[in-house]
Amino acid sequence: MTQDEIIEMVKEAGLSGSVAKMWVQHFEAFAKLVAAKEREACAKVIENDCIDDMTREEEAAAIRARGNT
Repeated sequence: MTQDEIIEMVKEAGLSGSVAKMWVQHFEAFAKLVAAKEREACAKVIENDCIDDMTREEEAAAIRARGNT
């Protein structure tokens, strides 16, 4: 994730102006931690929840379903 992408997400979350600029390094560090945790969780979905005969689409759906829990 680039710093610009993180800043855009911060804005989408409703934070802007001087607060967002002042805390951008903290938001960036937090975003990297969240992304790493999510990557690991997605890897575990593939390792634990997907079976050999699943299609790529089915595996992708299993990962996307994480957002529904």
